[in-house]
Amino acid sequence: MTHVLAVVRLIVTDIVALLLALLVTGCTVGAKYIKPTVATTPTYKEEAPFNQLDQWQPAQPGDQASRGNWWEIFGDSELNKLEEQIEGSNQTLKVAEARFREARAAIRFTRASQFPTISTAPSASYVRSSDFSPNFPSKVEEFGKGDFVLPFDLSYELDLWGRVRRSVAAAREEAQATAADYETAKLSLQAELAMDYFELHSADAQKQLLDNTVRAYTDNLQLTLNRFKGGVAPKADVAQAQTQLDTTRVQDTDVTVQRAQFEHAIAILIGKPPAEFSLATALLNYQPPGTPIGLPSELLQRRPDIAAAERRVAEANQQIGIARAAYFPTVSLGAAAGFESTHIDLLEGPNAFWAVGPGLAETLFDAGRRRATSESARANYDATVATYRQTSLTAFQEVEDNVAALRILENETQQQQEAVASSQESLQLFTNRYKGGVDTYLQVITAQTIELANERNAIDILRRRLDASVLLIKALGGGWDVSNLPQF
Repeated sequence: MTHVLAVVRLIVTDIVALLLALLVTGCTVGAKYIKPTVATTPTYKEEAPFNQLDQWQPAQPGDQASRGNWWEIFGDSELNKLEEQIEGSNQTLKVAEARFREARAAIRFTRASQFPTISTAPSASYVRSSDFSPNFPSKVEEFGKGDFVLPFDLSYELDLWGRVRRSVAAAREEAQATAADYETAKLSLQAELAMDYFELHSADAQKQLLDNTVRAYTDNLQLTLNRFKGGVAPKADVAQAQTQLDTTRVQDTDVTVQRAQFEHAIAILIGKPPAEFSLATALLNYQPPGTPIGLPSELLQRRPDIAAAERRVAEANQQIGIARAAYFPTVSLGAAAGFESTHIDLLEGPNAFWAVGPGLAETLFDAGRRRATSESARANYDATVATYRQTSLTAFQEVEDNVAALRILENETQQQQEAVASSQESLQLFTNRYKGGVDTYLQVITAQTIELANERNAIDILRRRLDASVLLIKALGGGWDVSNLPQF
């Protein structure tokens, strides 16, 4: 038995020495990855309208502290509770998380190629040759014999040209890209929930306004009826007042359809059937918060979708190296060792056998297959670079769009408040003139229509400002930073 162990140790020592010698002399073919440049500017075209405020600070490159729950800047406890349910309940997000786990497992699968594969296939058989076998003269062997084998086979590809290392790196970069995809999906769902939440409560505000308007128009209808009965107003005034009231009631009812749809959408986002979820009525009683936007160059570090695109550029670069390695011979090491005997007592020195040696494989002619693979890899690299740059440009556009929207809507809010005030004054004047018999009821209806439209538009502008704030935070990456990418 001591002799057997000595033989096994000698075999293992020789194999390890050969592996180390070959690995030291190995190299990696293909170009080293250099992060592509992206056209950017030192400042944004638009100025952030609330840069003096600091309720929310975006993560800086290299900052390990996650900014986390960006939605808390709106100061709405109900919104906070809803947002916190997305990560554990949303099914779309679970799909993205499963894709990340799949990509992470692919790293381990690919990394296994860096180590030898050892297998065994023990067998035991009893063989008796026929007396009339062409291999033996008749009656030479009257009895059969046993054959007991305990083999161990080792196979290992020597990564001389870096194919395996690049494959591992490509899998690692794809996993990082998938992790960024998960963060992109989460940010998008969080932003969608916040916008649906604001849309729903905007509908609540519209409903309250229309309820109040219906009550006011009901009083106006009663006024015209009284004037008609007193012979002061014509029947046409009653018909106009009734029409105005009925039209507004229709609008009041229609708002509830929108509210129901947004409530159902929120239920799905937090992973609940619509029948099991409801939100109490509430009004939009807050203003858009300030959102500092930082520098354009920092945006490349903040957006998970940009990070995902950049990681796939790195992955595509590895694929070029893998395609390049196919032009070089594949060197593999094979080894076999074990015991074989005609008797069951295998573990004896004389029963041991072993063999070790390298093997080389090289494609001499493939009708251009490797060249086509290499060209395909380079074309894919060019495509991923273009995708990365386009994703970055789109991010700049989204920031500019929403900063501009916030700036313009802030001015529009002031103008709309003035329009509401003037329309209310106009309605009051025409109502008083109608009561005094100076104007017809048509003037009152016209003033009512204008006043209602202005008040509804004021609510809608506030909703758009809140939506633009959410979209700006999303465009800035929420609180995410490239330093949050997992390392493998």
